[in-house]
Amino acid sequence: MGLVVCPTPIGNLEDVTLRVLAALRDADVVACEDTRRTRTLLDRYGVGAKLVSYHEHNEEARSAELVERMRAGESVALVSDAGMPLVSDPGYVLVRACVAAGLPVEVLPGPSAALAALVASALPADRWRFAGFLPRKAGELRRVLGESGSTLVAFESPRRVPATLVVAAEEDPERQVAVCRELTKVHEEVVRGSAAELARRYADAPPRGEVVLVFGPPSAGEDGDGPPPGLDQVRRLVDAGAKPRVAAQVVAELTGGSANRLYAALTE
Repeated sequence: MGLVVCPTPIGNLEDVTLRVLAALRDADVVACEDTRRTRTLLDRYGVGAKLVSYHEHNEEARSAELVERMRAGESVALVSDAGMPLVSDPGYVLVRACVAAGLPVEVLPGPSAALAALVASALPADRWRFAGFLPRKAGELRRVLGESGSTLVAFESPRRVPATLVVAAEEDPERQVAVCRELTKVHEEVVRGSAAELARRYADAPPRGEVVLVFGPPSAGEDGDGPPPGLDQVRRLVDAGAKPRVAAQVVAELTGGSANRLYAALTE
């Protein structure tokens, strides 16, 4: 009785763990995003589990149904199409419902695209932040990129990678970035370089497949500590009556720095 959260391979089906396979075999029902995709994994290992769909469009109704089944004594395994459920994938509603109902929740370790990309990037991994899928609007994207003084890991649509790298290069051209593509698959590729270099590389040729972007700490300091260059000039402009955001943008354009870092430092 209860819920078992089961991470599944992000590409190579051989990355599934023995504990996950055992949990899938023992479950009365497996809740999954795409029953066809999960069935491919289960068939590979001879697991004949019963599947029900569980995705962003039916989370509320399906969670209530699954909780009732667990209350009746059944065991439910939760998977997403790839990686760890809840990490930019469905599952939060069900886990919260189980906790509220006093049902046990067991989480098994396993594959994660975010962790694989972080390690493969060769960027600092002692402090890092996961941003999920990056926002599409340039202003919101600048805010996310500027919020982190440490390494930032994020998912991105391959067709949006060129535009995202352009924004990153505008904010901090020397910031180190890794474009991690098709991790664990046949065409796995990790391309490392500065934001400016990678923006030029992908300008006319977006990468193909599933992409994870890893942004190193801001280039002004390996650990992002210390005030950004130009902060005193921003303060003078603000003291003279300029709006903080406008002052930060003006100084950033003159110094080649990051407007977001200047604004964040000003408002700390």
